[in-house]
Amino acid sequence: MIKAVILDIDGTLYDYKSGNKAALAALAGYAKEHFGWTQEEFMQRHQRAFDTMKKRIGMGLAAVHNRMIRYQLILEQASLPLYPHALTMYNTYWDTLIRVSSPFPGEVQAMRALKEAGYTVGIGTNMTAHIQFRKLTSLGILPYTDFVVSSEEACAEKPAAALFDLCVEKAGCSAGECAFVGDSLEGDALGALRAGLVPYLFNPAGEPVKIPEEHAADITVFTEFSQLPGLIAGR
Repeated sequence: MIKAVILDIDGTLYDYKSGNKAALAALAGYAKEHFGWTQEEFMQRHQRAFDTMKKRIGMGLAAVHNRMIRYQLILEQASLPLYPHALTMYNTYWDTLIRVSSPFPGEVQAMRALKEAGYTVGIGTNMTAHIQFRKLTSLGILPYTDFVVSSEEACAEKPAAALFDLCVEKAGCSAGECAFVGDSLEGDALGALRAGLVPYLFNPAGEPVKIPEEHAADITVFTEFSQLPGLIAGR
């Protein structure tokens, strides 16, 4: 029996791809105004900074997502002053993404229904904690959230077991009594399954999902948040 429902954030509680696209466009506009860079040049410099971060940090820690470091590097690599641009670029990116992002239809109602049904509701997410709390607040999900596990706190990124294990510890029940909801087959569903949790794969586009045959019966795929409380209750 499921006692706790744990959800990913990016791509699960809002459309990360469209939010990121809008935020990068706002940054490119800032770079054109202040540095005279074309959008193409900005994106090349953005990628260079990200590549530098990956080389230094690796892809297993939340710091690799830190936009403050990323924009700091863009400016340093271009021999441009950090003041006032680094912090302004950071705020431009996140303020834009949060402003244009909204919960998927039925999401808030589903969270409320899960809480009213007595489930513990948690968050298990890659990324740094501060910005994830901002997203949860803006999306209206934080009031229904009992605990949050970020990869910054867990010192590991999904699909590493350490993040899922910390979610289970905070949920206060066994792994098999924890449902994990996310949009990534590898990072969320298969990662959760390997850690002993019960995976639910959110597929809002309804596109075909290539689930390994040996795990097809273990992963529940759904397309609308209105389906989630019933799926959890019927487990």
